[in-house]
Amino acid sequence: MFNLMFITNNKDIAQHAVNCGVDRIFLDTESLGKKERQGHLDTVMSDHKLLDMDALKEVEGNFELLVRINPLHHGTADEVKEVISRGADIIMLPMFYSESEVETVSQMIDGRAQFIPLVETKSAIDSIDSVSQVEGVTEVHIGLNDLHLDMKLDFMFELFTNGIVERAASVLRKNGKPFGIGGIAKLGEGSLPADIILSEHIRIGSSGAILSRAFHSRSKSIEELKNRVDLKIEVARLRDYIKNISSKDAVFFKENKAKLNSVVKDVVKGLHEKSI
Repeated sequence: MFNLMFITNNKDIAQHAVNCGVDRIFLDTESLGKKERQGHLDTVMSDHKLLDMDALKEVEGNFELLVRINPLHHGTADEVKEVISRGADIIMLPMFYSESEVETVSQMIDGRAQFIPLVETKSAIDSIDSVSQVEGVTEVHIGLNDLHLDMKLDFMFELFTNGIVERAASVLRKNGKPFGIGGIAKLGEGSLPADIILSEHIRIGSSGAILSRAFHSRSKSIEELKNRVDLKIEVARLRDYIKNISSKDAVFFKENKAKLNSVVKDVVKGLHEKSI
């Protein structure tokens, strides 16, 4: 099972996404510190609120509602309480630095929802072994954007070529903990072609990714979304690709990894040349 996550707070868009085969609707209420970390980048800053959960819970179909809360702060206990009372299936904790932070939030959740720590700091990924074994942690997600910023890398997909993600994946597989990684673009698109990165997901055992903005083109209404993206076809293409490569042999994945290394190297080289 490869979980596809779609970020939205719009009920109609969420319903359409579920109808098109998305597994999880992702409500992103994280705001603390995000502008300071990513304000200089071309990233989406969400305006989602916990109140949006009420509308999203009316969406019909087989899906899970995932809510990303704020990093641990004085109001986290209240956030967790409200998120659970409004019916979240999964709570995601961003920007943590230590196992103790994960333990604290897990105790607040107390088994009432699934719990996914979002690994996006160097200290978090360095302690991924112990973090993944915290009681109550059901899954782990590795966030490439903030992690590459924290590690002072030029390009977030360097994390796939410098051994960071691969070592983390090995630890998570050893611990029997399901994990997802970053986001995925539409097949044939992205600074790093999505088929290459998706093949690497499968090779190292990843079981999920967030659908990038290419899947919604920042649409504010269901009409805009349908005019810009044929979501049903794009999700089906991803599913078909995952199914087709899941039975590939080691030679295929070795060749794909070589392509991945080459593309990332070229992108980083281009970034360095631009900065001169």
